[in-house]
Amino acid sequence: MSALETLIGELARLPGIGRKTAQRLAYHLLGQPRERMDALAAALQVVSERVHPCTECGQPTEDGVCPICRDPRRDPTLLCIVEEASALAILEKAVAFRGRYVVLGGRLSPLDGIGPEALRIGLLERRLEAGDVREVILATNSSLEGEATATYLHQLLAARPGVKVSRLARGLPVG
Repeated sequence: MSALETLIGELARLPGIGRKTAQRLAYHLLGQPRERMDALAAALQVVSERVHPCTECGQPTEDGVCPICRDPRRDPTLLCIVEEASALAILEKAVAFRGRYVVLGGRLSPLDGIGPEALRIGLLERRLEAGDVREVILATNSSLEGEATATYLHQLLAARPGVKVSRLARGLPVG
């Protein structure tokens, strides 16, 4: 396989990028000055080496614990569970949420062989065992897999007395 085909194949593995878009991106990159391509490659290498999941919540960070988890102004009794770090970033920009998060790193998908063991359920259990959490907000997607994940988590949390479980509202706004 040629270097160009390898690049196209790797780009096509990114979410939302099909083969045609991957080809367009690859040819665009080939038209850039060598310095731009080197800068992109270097940025990918640095991210690969330095960024890892926060030990408390799972969102990407360069430190052991992310800024949200270190923030003493955050309410440790309020926990929001999201599938991916991108959802956390959206919530942080759009909502005045002052609690903490758990980033699962995916969603349940039995057809794809993704079960609870593939998610960061351990982070959630550790937070719950610490005893501070009083409310958990399930902010999974409304897809079939997201709903299955929310149902699984709801059942897991139902065994915890004193922990209120809620789900983000879905649907069209009225008015």
